[in-house]
This record gives sequence, C-alpha cells and structure tokens, in this order.
Amino acid sequence: MLPTTATGRPTAVALGPLERRVLTGVGCGLRDDEIAASLALPEERVAEHFARILVKLGLRDRAAAIVHAFDSGLVSPGHGPRARPSDRPAPRARSRPDDPPEIRISVLGPLRAWRDGRPLELGHPRQQAVLAALATAAGRTLSRRELLDGIWGMEPPAANVVPVYVYRLRGTLRADDRTDTVIEHDGRRGYRLVPGRVDVDLGRMEKLVAAIGAADRADDPAEAVRLCSRALGLFRGEPLDGLPGPLAELERVRLGERRIALARWRAECRLRLGQCEDAVGELFALSTEQPWNEPVAALLMRALYRTGRQAEALAVFDRTCRRLADDLGVTPSMQLRRTRRMILCGDEAGLGRPAGADVSMPFA
Repeated sequence: MLPTTATGRPTAVALGPLERRVLTGVGCGLRDDEIAASLALPEERVAEHFARILVKLGLRDRAAAIVHAFDSGLVSPGHGPRARPSDRPAPRARSRPDDPPEIRISVLGPLRAWRDGRPLELGHPRQQAVLAALATAAGRTLSRRELLDGIWGMEPPAANVVPVYVYRLRGTLRADDRTDTVIEHDGRRGYRLVPGRVDVDLGRMEKLVAAIGAADRADDPAEAVRLCSRALGLFRGEPLDGLPGPLAELERVRLGERRIALARWRAECRLRLGQCEDAVGELFALSTEQPWNEPVAALLMRALYRTGRQAEALAVFDRTCRRLADDLGVTPSMQLRRTRRMILCGDEAGLGRPAGADVSMPFA
C-alpha cells in the first residue's frame, strides 16, 4: 500500500528529488522531451527515471502517474507546469512564411492533437475515430467503406456522415491563415493524411522499433535499452482509449501487445548488460499487469535467479501455473518448464540468455 498523509492522500516520499521533479512534469502533461529540456537531462534518462517511478509507486502507466501526481499534491488542478513566464520557450519560428504548421497527433493513449503546440478540440467520439483511423493507417488511403466498417461495424449510420466528419476535422487541423488541408481526398479511392504534414507518435515508435532491430543485429544491448525506453515513453495510457468501433479495438490490442513486447525486450537486454535489479523491477510490474503472459513470467524467473532469489523465481513458476490452470485450464508452456528446470539445475549459461526462438525480438 502507498504511504498516505493524514488527509488520506498518497504521498511521493518514496521518490528522490529528481524523480519527484520528473513525476511533477508527467503530472503537468509534459512529454519526456519537454521534461528533459526543463531538467537539462538526456531524454533517455527521463524515460529511465519514469520507469523506476512506476515500479516504486506500483503504478500501471502514465495515466496512473498523472492521477498520482495530482492526488499526492505535486500538481494542482489548473496550474499547469508552474513555469515562470521567462522559463517558457519562445514559439518556434517557421523558416518561411508559407511553411505548413506543425500538426502532431498522438494515438498511443487517448487521442490527442496539437497545432503549433496548441491542443485541438477534435469533436465527439465517432469524429475522433475517423481521425484515429487515418492516423494509424500510416499514409495509406482509406475508402469510405473502410471507414464505415472500421468505425460503425455492423451498424452503419443512416446518412453519409464520413465526408461531414472529414470536413470538420479539416477545419480543426487547418491553420487560420491557410486554405490547404492535411486530409486529402482523391475523389475515388478515399481519404488519407497528407504525407509529411502530420507527425504521428505511432510513426515515431515504428522508427524506434526499426532502430532497436538494428541495435540488436549490431549486438548493442545498451543502445537497445535506450531506444526501448524512448519508445515506451511515447505511450500515455491505453491507445485510443474510449474510441468506438472495431478498428479502434483492434489497434488497442495491437499497440498494447507492442508495448508489452518493447518492455520484454528492454528487460531482456538489461539482463544481458547485468542490470538484473532494474529488470526485476520492470518485470514485476509487467507480470502484475499480464499474469498469464508466460514469456514475461519466464523472464522474471531468470532475472530473480540471477539476483540470487531462487526461491522467489520458483514461486513465480508456481503462481503462474495456478493462474493458467484456474483461469484458462491450460498447462505451462515448454518455455516456462524449461526455465524452471534450468533454475533447479543451476544452469547459469542457459539462464544468461535463452536459446533458440526465445532469443529473437518479440516484435520483430
């Protein structure tokens, strides 16, 4: 249980001064790069501090951390980042008068959009779902039928509302002094976001995943840990939280699995670097969230064994087996049984890094 004050509010006494400042920035809604700039730290250090904060406070994700920052009094409602006017960065000048405005869209959490750093009002959930579909399509053109099926499923609207929603979104995303749009329509095929006009956090994450693959091929686990932390720092909660339709639900599942895979691979690389205690903390949080995830359980068993906690490692096996049997009616996988056998035999080489299919990145 988290420590509380006399008024019943949780505190952040378990955190160091720097961690408290990072949590304050998160509570104010700042991104990792903004927190890094305000604290004069590398962005990857901020991501690492935030991962430790989640473990220390037993929080699930960034959304839970924001709530905790308010509940513990680090952030007050309506007070924003509490920055002095002189501390706020000046608006970035455009290189030419006709440069397009910066449009940012985030789908790795509740849908959000900004134009030149200002948050935008995106309308009701179905209209937001249209923008989310275009943002997750990675520049691919979506037909009106694809949008109808992906957002309304088996209950399409009586009227042709997709063009209406696109019209409203164009007005929202367009700068006041411009006549062009970031959503284009080719007349026959459908709609898409204009390439190069919008920065979607999903695209940045996929680039980081590709870089993680390159780091793995170069046998550079330290770089892989850094890149995984940056990718995980892009998540702000459940992807597309609250948006209706089959497409949003599929993306929630897909991106949730991607987040778990990134966390697994970061822990795997930490073990290769000998950062076993850090890996244990991260994996305990992940196994609590994913109690039936056998690869996570096996990784946690290996990390515990390598920190000299053999009994706890075997307890993870027993607990996971009970959950699998009671909740799903299945027996443990070969991977989980093999990890237990290596622990009982003291197979240090095998527990250092698993062989065979377990070595490959889980999201490759």
